[in-house]
Amino acid sequence: MSKTMTITLMYFGSLLLTTTFAGNAKNEYRFMLSNKDIPAKYHALEADQSFSSKTGFGWLADTKNQFGIAVPEGNYIVKLVFDSPEAANAMTVKAESRRLMLPSTSESHSKVRTFAVNIRRPQIASGGEVTLNDWETTPSLIAHWDKLLTLEFLPDTSGLNAIEIEPASNVTTVYIAGDSTVADQRSEPYVGWGQVLPSLFSQRISVANHAESGRALFSFLEEQRFEKILSTIQPGDYLLIQFGHNDQKDKRPGSGPYTTYTREFIEYVNATREKSAIPVLITPMERRRWKNGKPGETLTEYADAVRQVGKELNVPVIDLQAMSLDFYQAMGEETSAKAFVHYPAHTFPDQPKRLKDNTHHNIYGAFQLARCVAEGIRTQIPELAQHLRSEYTSYSPSHPDDPVLLSIPSSIASSAAKPEGN
Repeated sequence: MSKTMTITLMYFGSLLLTTTFAGNAKNEYRFMLSNKDIPAKYHALEADQSFSSKTGFGWLADTKNQFGIAVPEGNYIVKLVFDSPEAANAMTVKAESRRLMLPSTSESHSKVRTFAVNIRRPQIASGGEVTLNDWETTPSLIAHWDKLLTLEFLPDTSGLNAIEIEPASNVTTVYIAGDSTVADQRSEPYVGWGQVLPSLFSQRISVANHAESGRALFSFLEEQRFEKILSTIQPGDYLLIQFGHNDQKDKRPGSGPYTTYTREFIEYVNATREKSAIPVLITPMERRRWKNGKPGETLTEYADAVRQVGKELNVPVIDLQAMSLDFYQAMGEETSAKAFVHYPAHTFPDQPKRLKDNTHHNIYGAFQLARCVAEGIRTQIPELAQHLRSEYTSYSPSHPDDPVLLSIPSSIASSAAKPEGN
């Protein structure tokens, strides 16, 4: 039995639309990328079918590899059906704002690949909404705040037969609060480690990365980003918290790592526990600074403060500061630049000048830091670690992956715009 959902959405920022989408009784959405023998429960998705308010789904921005569908806020299971295991393994899939869901692989022997994805809105159930910044709303609402579930298939949709989407009722959500080094960056080649983390988990885990560029613990609170998390987090969910880079710039009277920063971390922990959710503290990863042949430390006091809060409140601490230093040391002073945004001019569209950023990571660096976080989960949070994908075994930052062997295609959104807080 089918039913009709009416969804109001904001599309490309300022235009309010109302679309009616026919799903089945379980709010499942099924599409066939072929016009041959379309089953009754599926919608045909033609190669030239652009998104429209009438259908509520279609290809976005005149592309044939970015698909959007208007769905309510929440977690969804996405199942992709391919012609063959080889086609399934060859595809990289991203969601929302370049969030890595499925990298290409040689591990799967199935024609089906599945993942969980989280969709969110600025509105808060108890009233009010998240204060979004200009870059989150212009020229259009950033993908992880709009009212579409967006999927990107790279390099293209070759071998993809069907897309099936349904609400996820039996998943655990891992929330993330943090800054630009963690965030889902909208522009290549910048990547936060939280943007890569979903690819390390099975479909039993949905990652809701609320981190944003330029944010500190206090500004994340002021903009109601933490309140948004608290409004949706459920008992048994997790909240990973990493701040420090922008907290160093805090000019409030009496601010510092062992005063305001510590008090605000305690506030996050207590509020999370009041929701019967599980806080996890993460020390801020280091910038790329070298002194006398060794990686320099710029966030030591802030990392120490996180460790102290974890010890005093009995909260797991993933020591990303220490692991990032081990990672940089293993790569060496010159080669470590390959983990950061260092590129010649004109490597990406709209990039007339050389990029030399020793704070923000590229896909390789973010992937290694995400593996560090996963290793911290593996050693300290076994109940969550059981949902890490089997192909990602134990990891040592002193023996990082070879950057030559990591190949993840760039997204269409490749403007090379610097994150705030750089």
